[in-house]
Amino acid sequence: MSFSASLSGLNANQQKLKVIGNNLANLNTVAFKSSTVDFADLVSQSVGGASANPAQIGLGVTTGSISPNFKQGGIENTGVPTNVAVQGNGFFVIGMDGGQAYTRAGNFSFDKDGVLVSPEGRPVMGYTATDANGNIITTGAPTSIIVTPGVLRDPVTTTQFSALSNLSAEAVVGDTWTASVQSYDSLGAAHVMTITYTNTAPGAWDYDITVPGDEITGGTAGTPFSIANGTVSFTATGQLNQVNGAAAADVTIPGPAWANGAAPTAFVWDLVDPNGGGLLTGFAAESANSSYTQNGAPAATIDGIDINSAGQLVATLGAGNAVIIAQLAMANFNNPQGLVKLGSNLFGGSVAAGLPNVGIAGTGGRGTLIGKSLEQSNVDIATEFTQMILAQRGYQACSKSITVADEILLETLNLKR
Repeated sequence: MSFSASLSGLNANQQKLKVIGNNLANLNTVAFKSSTVDFADLVSQSVGGASANPAQIGLGVTTGSISPNFKQGGIENTGVPTNVAVQGNGFFVIGMDGGQAYTRAGNFSFDKDGVLVSPEGRPVMGYTATDANGNIITTGAPTSIIVTPGVLRDPVTTTQFSALSNLSAEAVVGDTWTASVQSYDSLGAAHVMTITYTNTAPGAWDYDITVPGDEITGGTAGTPFSIANGTVSFTATGQLNQVNGAAAADVTIPGPAWANGAAPTAFVWDLVDPNGGGLLTGFAAESANSSYTQNGAPAATIDGIDINSAGQLVATLGAGNAVIIAQLAMANFNNPQGLVKLGSNLFGGSVAAGLPNVGIAGTGGRGTLIGKSLEQSNVDIATEFTQMILAQRGYQACSKSITVADEILLETLNLKR
């Protein structure tokens, strides 16, 4: 029994040394997660006796578990636009034949067909479908992300715009001020909308939104064509109070009939932010436009792609135009330690890990992403060397036990001499 117990110790410590060696070998592997070894004793043998407590002799040791340690690794900036690191929990979803795999390594790139792939050429999964407003739909099953190089991308019709403006409370009746916002029709043609504000009383203004007459079917060149008009008013503290005689709210503008044949598409003028605050103010300051936004884009080829903290692939189109073309899918598990290592930085699902909870970064317990960066290995050299010494000493102790047991057996055999 002493031989078998010591032999089990040799085997267990040898397994631990193998795991430590593998951890150290992957010291510089992108997003590698080190493994830890836990030992468990074997069933003990009862030797009886008059003792009030159980008299048992252990039968040795075995490897209880080898579990990956998902502690966060360091983040290194690489400057590569398609590199992305996970900060927190979660895995990228990788397409496999007949299923999916999962990885923390975000060293992605585009292949010759414009497919976002892992270093082994497997497709990175995400969401690419858009709704009527051009927003990425992040429900349903993720698919491959394809950005065909050199192909002219379809234009994005403007369906929403906003302008953060102040209308001076010092204006007198009859004073006017204008702000301009550029929009795009369904063909990608740009149209400049001019918002003209006319003061009608303290804290009260008329507005008139016009476009050049020659851009409208039936319009007259050189004469602005009005597509929307109404009124806005402010409280005594300069906050937006009413729009078109009612409580402050966004304004829907019917799509004009464009002379170039583009489809008439209605769009919304955002006057209230998500928290209910007005985007127009009436303070005693100069009338000015702080900023404006709109969600349209012209037809153009993609100049570059970046990945933001939400996992959105933001494509740059021409001079300063940008559009979100896809969003990376992420997955997390109730028990990530139960995942199966497949090699090449990939993990496979298992019953022990539970079902994957697939969604987008920053939601459902999934971490955020850092673009142009990679997560490094979480192997700690000092810890691994310390564990190596302990495993080595354990191995030596077990081998010494075998030597002692052999000497005792030899002495027993020599009793007859």
